[in-house]
Amino acid sequence: MLALISLVIALAVLYLLLTQTKVSGAHKRYKNSLEASHGGVQLITKELIPRMFGTPTPGSSLKLEFSSLNLDLSSDLCLGQKLSLPSSGWAACLPGSKSNDPKQAPDMTFKLPGASGPGYKVYAKIVDTQPGNSDTSGVELLDSATGVTGASPGVSPKHVPALYRLETEGESISNAREKAALTVLYSY
Repeated sequence: MLALISLVIALAVLYLLLTQTKVSGAHKRYKNSLEASHGGVQLITKELIPRMFGTPTPGSSLKLEFSSLNLDLSSDLCLGQKLSLPSSGWAACLPGSKSNDPKQAPDMTFKLPGASGPGYKVYAKIVDTQPGNSDTSGVELLDSATGVTGASPGVSPKHVPALYRLETEGESISNAREKAALTVLYSY
């Protein structure tokens, strides 16, 4: 009887150990996908979108600059409309461009290399735009004497930033089940 109880306890410990190992592995894979999604959001918001402003055709120069990531952008006309017009004015975009699924008609896709393995593919798209009065010319006014604001006698309008809702999904290239999605509200 004592041997049977010991065997049941040993089997229960082995079962718990195996289950915890599976959960730990799934958590690690999800965290890796989530980090890829976060990295994709950082690249989009800090590098890609600011460089798209003030350029009529940003696609070709960005593709060359980020060629190591295999950057793929949707049409320049569609991206231009998404960055400057409200969602109702996106006439040049594909029909699926307003859906919340970033894999359906994505605005941009790129591959992030992994430390071990093939890495992650990030899908991203702008799904909603609320235009503001931000300066999107791409020209930075830096004057060493007066600073950016300067001393103007007129009244300047209140700044209302443009708001963009981005949907991103980071997905493992080797296993499509390993993925994480993020929704980001970006103001410029």
